[in-house]
Amino acid sequence: MKTTEIRQKFLSFFESKGHTVVPSSSLIPANDPTLLFTNAGMVQFKDVFTGKDSRSYQRAVSSQRCVRAGGKHNDLENVGYTARHHTFFEMLGNFSFGDYFKREAIAYSWELLTEVYGLPAEKLWITVYQEDDEAYDIWLNEVKVPAERIIRIGDNKGGRYASDNFWQMADTGPCGPCSEIFYDHGPQIWGGPPGSPEEDGDRYIEIWNLVFMQFERDALGNMLPLPKPCVDTGMGLERIAAVLQHVHSNYEIDLFQALISAAARETRTADLSNNSLKVIADHIRACGFLVVDGVIPSNEGRGYVLRRIVRRALRHGHKLGQTKPFFHRLVKDLVEQMGDAYPELVANQARVEQVLRQEEERFSETLENGMKILESALAGLSEGSQLDGQTLFTLYDTYGFPVDLTADICRERNVEVDLAGFDVAMSRQREQARAAGKFKAAGGLSYQGVDTRFEGYEQLQGQGNITAIYVDGTSVDRIDAGAEAIIVLDATPFYAESGGQVGDAGVLESGDARFEVSDTQKVQANVFGHHGTLASGSLQVGQTIQASVDAERRARTIRNHSATHLMHKALRQVLGGHVQQRGSLVDADKTRFDFAHDAPVTAAQIKEIERIVNDEILQNHPVQVNHMSYDEAVAGGAVALFDEKYGDVVRVLDIGSSRELCGGTHVARTGDIGLFKIVSEGGVAAGVRRIEAVTGVNALNWVQETQATLNHAASLLKTQPADLADRIQQLQSQLKSLERDLDQAKSKLATSAGNDLAGQAVALPGDSRLLVANIDGADPKALRGMADQLKDKLKSAVVLLATEAEGKISLVAGVTSDLTGKVKAGELVGMVAGQVGGKGGGRPDMAMGGGSDAAALPGAIAQVHDWVLARLQG
Repeated sequence: MKTTEIRQKFLSFFESKGHTVVPSSSLIPANDPTLLFTNAGMVQFKDVFTGKDSRSYQRAVSSQRCVRAGGKHNDLENVGYTARHHTFFEMLGNFSFGDYFKREAIAYSWELLTEVYGLPAEKLWITVYQEDDEAYDIWLNEVKVPAERIIRIGDNKGGRYASDNFWQMADTGPCGPCSEIFYDHGPQIWGGPPGSPEEDGDRYIEIWNLVFMQFERDALGNMLPLPKPCVDTGMGLERIAAVLQHVHSNYEIDLFQALISAAARETRTADLSNNSLKVIADHIRACGFLVVDGVIPSNEGRGYVLRRIVRRALRHGHKLGQTKPFFHRLVKDLVEQMGDAYPELVANQARVEQVLRQEEERFSETLENGMKILESALAGLSEGSQLDGQTLFTLYDTYGFPVDLTADICRERNVEVDLAGFDVAMSRQREQARAAGKFKAAGGLSYQGVDTRFEGYEQLQGQGNITAIYVDGTSVDRIDAGAEAIIVLDATPFYAESGGQVGDAGVLESGDARFEVSDTQKVQANVFGHHGTLASGSLQVGQTIQASVDAERRARTIRNHSATHLMHKALRQVLGGHVQQRGSLVDADKTRFDFAHDAPVTAAQIKEIERIVNDEILQNHPVQVNHMSYDEAVAGGAVALFDEKYGDVVRVLDIGSSRELCGGTHVARTGDIGLFKIVSEGGVAAGVRRIEAVTGVNALNWVQETQATLNHAASLLKTQPADLADRIQQLQSQLKSLERDLDQAKSKLATSAGNDLAGQAVALPGDSRLLVANIDGADPKALRGMADQLKDKLKSAVVLLATEAEGKISLVAGVTSDLTGKVKAGELVGMVAGQVGGKGGGRPDMAMGGGSDAAALPGAIAQVHDWVLARLQG
């Protein structure tokens, strides 16, 4: 039974039992900050289980693509060493949301395994939670599994809930007993049944886990019955395929055998059992689907996990002798194997190939050099010893070797790695970076007062009481004129830098005291520090002040901030849904936006992005603000940034067609932005592009300055701005024509000079001639042509020509074919170049070189006659 058939039979079986077939969700969890990747089938239903969400159906079935290669759930280091670990796998699952429970779940699993898939009932073993008498009774008396093949497992393994048959999402929340189904591969394989001392062997393999969520554990550890118990099951497609295809290793199933054969083809490997091929076959699945779901290789977060997987695959290709890019060529094989089940893979094939090829090319440049460093370090180590942390760090920092990649290589040599030493080296670099940086450090102040109430959404002026004053990081009660300080207020209209938007500037006043605020930063999460200088008077803690924000600076800043939201939406619309924010800086002058994208944004794409944003501005949509739960916001289409931390209640901004979670300040209507213009685009890191744009008056100023430059250029070329491009093209054609004329004149001069120089040749034995000449003012580019002409004219000759320009010596040597057996042009030019502080070389008949010691040139030239004569007579 092929893997595709196994998957389809599973979905069809449960569909026949009233289940709704639900497509696999993205590998990027939509609203779960605790997970780096989707790692189980139940992730997309998590809120349904907790009661925060509901669906139109009560029964569901899915084949969920999963990744376990980062964060708490990481199988990466085991891939290639075991029969069943993968970075990417498919989880078959059926779910009940308050509908059926244990009896039906158990009956369905047994019917599918024994009747649909045709597994021998005597090969199946069952585990139940030690206190779950209900499940035990169903297996024993209704399904008729013999008691000796039903094993009660206790809650005695230190919180490994999934292993001891009691499962829960976290320390609190839905939980309940589970029942696992194991397959017995037979006595020829070592291992014992679950619960036995030999349970870690490979004879008895878990293929399905049925979780019965019937309790909710509260913060005190109390187990409260759920009003609607649920069922959550999971069966690895690769594991059940291995069983049904009568193989022991997942890598022997048809899907993997096809990918292994493809990896062997691209690495030119004959031995299909080589473990490196298994690694490559596993990794192309994870990498392909991660790119499909919008992940791009980078140095942080999910992008770094992808980069680690790609580079691990490339290292195994290198280990097999493949030093050229090959990994991306496996994408078409992946599409052939899995495209029918996942059409999104087919639709994104070209993009996946492009992203992986770019990453290959980046790493291939350093892989070989890094491997030489590592091989050299390992050569001096014996088995059981340790690779030092500094070498680990050098490979990571200089050559882009993820630590687990180096550890993987060391494990093959039975060498440990000094992870503590690596951490020390990494910490040292971070400290050096901090010392060299020029970042403002608003945090670190010891503050014990009330939080700051931000009133700047509604007003730019307001009253507040001073709750703390800091000078040079130390808390003080009072400051006088001239003091530079940080003032904390209990209420303020000043926005503190956050989410990419810079902090406000303005003034704090009380009587004759005037504190000029240059920046506002967060001292703590909800405590705002006003940075500035007391221009006059004195201020003290407890005093009431009038706070006034610089209205013009704020207005220019919010125009840029609101435009950033519209631009983010337009980028995703024009470039694709993979575009994700990687950083931003919004101030009064511009918006700077970094985003995940693996190619330059073309002029046509920039034009379209500008059109979309300015169209939104012209429509003058009102900007709407709503407060709601995080889940409601995401369900409503709001864009949430992965790296941001959000509370239970979030602020949702609707700006035109854009909907994002944002705590910043914004315009009242899109028309307030005025004009939007992108002024630059470029790359800032691998897979990350940066756009800078201006709005409002700044955009007008940019357009006027550009127009002025255009007018000035047109006047210099004596044409109109509209005709400037044609005029430049005309001048370029004229310039090319003049350059051709100049080259022809130089050629004629060289021919003439060659004719004159030929008369200076001296005789050599056998009617041959030697010409050595230092030509003042000659064009170095013309020397080679002159040498060719002289060889033709002299018929049998050795020629050496030299010239000097701006302290640089150029040399050309030419030897006719009848003399190259004894005199080599490359050796001749090398001899002369070596004496003038340079080097040279080339073919026996023509060679070039150079040097920098002009004073040594006459002496070097003087030796040429004897050097040539010695070789002709030798």
